Amino acid sequence: MNILVVRNDKLGDFITALPAIYVLKKYNQNNKIIVLVAPLNKAIAMECDFIDDIIVDDEKSVWSLAKKIKDKKIDTSITLFSNTRIAIAQFLARIPKRIAPATKIAQIFYTNRVKQRRSQVEMAEFEYNLELTKELFKDINLEYRKPLLEFEDSKNIYDVFCKKNKIEKEIVAFHVGFGGSSDANWNLDEYEILIKEVLREDKYQVLMTFGPDEQDLYENMRNRFKDSSVIFYNSVDGIIYFCKLISNFKLFVSTSTGTYHLASMVGTPTMTFFGSSLFASSKRWKSIGEDSKQKHFMIPVSVESRSKLFEDVKRNLEMV
Repeated sequence: MNILVVRNDKLGDFITALPAIYVLKKYNQNNKIIVLVAPLNKAIAMECDFIDDIIVDDEKSVWSLAKKIKDKKIDTSITLFSNTRIAIAQFLARIPKRIAPATKIAQIFYTNRVKQRRSQVEMAEFEYNLELTKELFKDINLEYRKPLLEFEDSKNIYDVFCKKNKIEKEIVAFHVGFGGSSDANWNLDEYEILIKEVLREDKYQVLMTFGPDEQDLYENMRNRFKDSSVIFYNSVDGIIYFCKLISNFKLFVSTSTGTYHLASMVGTPTMTFFGSSLFASSKRWKSIGEDSKQKHFMIPVSVESRSKLFEDVKRNLEMV
């Protein structure tokens, strides 16, 4: 059976789809798993041994997308997050069975509409994705391996990086930027305090990571720590290299953004900051890694509560 799984949005959203893709392949190794992804997620999809083929959504016309899909001779599709364009493209491609959550106008183009009420956040996003696979296979096992993605050469990549940067201690990394659905974070002054707390303990090497489009943020933080031992890494070597690197870190500290999901996916312990709303909470956006390796903090709106939580975060960093 040729099964199309659709999750063509942001990095963190795609990572929440990987457990569902994994269990579909594990259910029957003869299933051919094809994914429809955004361009930025193609590299990760290519590294997954449970993905057989990839369609990259270049966001051209719905007719162009429909042709791409039709050429793959899909038997069944599972759309984890839908919009009208995606729904119509699958309809035009004449996929016999099309499964999707029963939301928005787009649902009329699917043959199997599943009521999930994700806005109620009764489970995490990746758990809702897993639940959708039951519409196709009632007896499917929803257990998946953790970490979900491993690399044979990650230790070598890390060792070379450490040698190049004269690193002799385990790394605690901070990623202070954010995007996606994250709506809460510490400000840069607060991050400076947290980083100095780790430096004061002098147990770990502090490393700060930045995306290729965060040059201003990169320069700002370099100026704050120009006389310190902090190492600054601008992630221009590709997302797979970044995955291999962070899989060796002692801890990855960030807000709830794509890099957090990357770190958890490769088995790295995380300390993560979430918004206080249900929509942005850890209940909805916890990542796919081991629960025991994820430490979540919900940043409140009130100044007093925020201040108390900040002190709690400092104490937790002291105990790393």
